Formats: sequence, structure tokens, C-alpha cells
Amino acid sequence: MPEPSPRPHLFVDISAHGLGHLAQVAPVLNALSCRLENLRMTLRSGLPTATLQARINAEFTHLAASSDFGYVMHDAMRVDLEATARAYRAQHADWDLRVEHEARLLAGQAPDLLLSDVAYLPLAGAARAGIPAVAMCSLNWAGLLGHFFAAEGWATEIRRQMLAAYNSATCFLRLTPGMAMAELSGRRDIGLVAALGQDCRQAIRARLRCADDERLVLIAFGGVSKQLPLAAWPRVARVRWLVPQAWQLAHPCASDFEPLGRSFTDLMCSVDAVIAKPGYGTFTEAACNGTPVLYVRRQDWPEQHCLIDWLERHGQCREISEVELLDGQLEAALEALWQQPVPPRPLPVGAAEAAALLLPWLRRAGHPLAVPGKHSR
Repeated sequence: MPEPSPRPHLFVDISAHGLGHLAQVAPVLNALSCRLENLRMTLRSGLPTATLQARINAEFTHLAASSDFGYVMHDAMRVDLEATARAYRAQHADWDLRVEHEARLLAGQAPDLLLSDVAYLPLAGAARAGIPAVAMCSLNWAGLLGHFFAAEGWATEIRRQMLAAYNSATCFLRLTPGMAMAELSGRRDIGLVAALGQDCRQAIRARLRCADDERLVLIAFGGVSKQLPLAAWPRVARVRWLVPQAWQLAHPCASDFEPLGRSFTDLMCSVDAVIAKPGYGTFTEAACNGTPVLYVRRQDWPEQHCLIDWLERHGQCREISEVELLDGQLEAALEALWQQPVPPRPLPVGAAEAAALLLPWLRRAGHPLAVPGKHSR
């Protein structure tokens, strides 16, 4: 009898800079695992295993490490530019040695394909080790470095190394919505990626003993902490705030959302509004699940412009100031948000598109399929 074919092996690097990168990758991995039941996945990420398991349906091996840091944050809204500059200069001081070490690590893993969202070191290591690699994201760190540090002499060579790593990938799957990223030679545009939740509002409202006219508003600022002074907010009639348990908030109009035992996407699908910063996962999932959004702009974060423009076309949203948020002056904004017309929900077709593009590297039976080359559309 012929020996069984080896299981196709996908190595996935997921940035732990917030939770948005996981929100982008997980639907793609779920789509892939449905089409390749014997797919072996190794995930490297600084996110906790339980956080990964909450979004990824298939089995995987978790390497608990981070190959990037993205940006050092003061909080969910503000970048620590000085600490970020120091971190990038330290990372690139021995860049070639880092790439060589990465190449040896990846060669030891022997994957058929590497997928990165959106660290560039794994792409450089994969290129040196001769491993096919694909990047995917709505942004890239080289673009952000150019935005924040274009005037700094030290940043020129670092950005060149970043771009060389990104351009070494077979292609860069640029998600919709996403930054322009014209400097990436292998850019390929794909559709919207978002998870769809189950509407659990009746069960959640029963658990919380909500009044019939009470509305649920989820406060979610992603994986970077930003605690709000909700205890000092004025009461908003007929509104229950759902807040992170880590806030340890005892308030008659607030409830922790983790004890509800629901995924974030199911919560998103089951509430009457969400208060958030602009972020790919939050904005796309809100639109696809029909959830209105009150948002506060981040301080000089270049990705937010394309996200806000997209959400204004495809969802119900309204901007509030940070002062309004901190003071809890939200009642008028929420009422205006709920009066907006409800647009058709966009379809998250990008995960299936990405899975179809990745499959040629992972199918092992029969003759290998042609793999897509570098191109954009």
C-alpha cells in the first residue's frame, strides 16, 4: 500500500498588537480548515492560547512568542513614539542575525507555507530559508513607520529593511478596507474579512434581567487597555453598559461581559450599540452583524481614515470626542445613532478568497497546483 501523504503544514504568525490581527486571520484559518481537514497548523503569537482558541475552530500548535511588537502604546488611543523608536532601533541593530535565526527556526518547522499578519521578520526568514510566504493585513508596519518617523534619519534604513521583507513575500493580501500600501510590489486586494455572530440577545437579556425597554451597549477597545471613568458618568436612561471584567466596576447600570459566556462576535451581534476606537475587527464585525458604532478617533493613527470612510458607507456610526467619552456625555449621541437608517449588511467574502489563494501551497494530493505569483489588481 502507498504511504499516506504528509499533512500539509501551515505556519501562521499573528501579531499580538491588540486583537485585530487575530480577528483578520481567524476567519481565513477556519475557511482553510474546512477545505483541508488534515491541515496541520502551527501558530506563533504572543496572545494567550485561550484567546486564539476562542476564534479559531481547528486544532493548532501554539508557539507562545512574538516576532513583532507593532507599536508601543500608552493606551488604546495613543502611541508611545519614543518607546517605539527605541524598540525598532534595537530590533534592527542586529537585523541580519535576527533574520538568520528566524530562517533556522522556520526551517526546523518545515512548513509548506508561512502566513503572517503582519510581522515582517518571518517573511524575511522564510525568504532566506526558501519557504513560500504570504502576508495579509489592512496595514503594514513599514507604512506606519513612514507615517510616524519619516523625518528621522535612523528610520530610512529600517524602513528599507521592512519593505524588503514585505516584498520578499509571494504576495501581500491587502484586506478591504485597508490602507493604500502602494509601496508593496506583491499587493493583491481581497474582500472584507469578518466573523459573523449568533444573535443571543434574548438569552443575554434574560441573564441580566433587563427591562423590556433597556438597551445594551458594549464598550470594547480591543486588546489594549483603556479603562473609562464610568462610575462618574451621568445616568443614561434605559441603557446597560457591558464592560470588561478587569475594570472591577460595581455600578448599577453596568455588567461585566465575560461572565455571560459568549464570544465577542456573538456579543457584538446581540447588543444595541458598541463604543470603540477605529479598528479593523471591531468595525467590520459591527457592520456585518448590524451593530451601530459610537467611535472615538485614535491619536494620529493613519489606518483609521480608511476604516471610518468604509464604516460610514456600510454601517451605522457616529463620531464622539474623547471629552464626551470620558465625561459620559453619550445619551444624545446614542439616540442620534439609533435614528440613522439601517444599511444593507456587507458580506465578508474575503476569508473565502484568501483561503482559495492559499490552498495551492497546501494541497498535497495529486499534481501540485500552480501557485499565484506576485501581482495586484
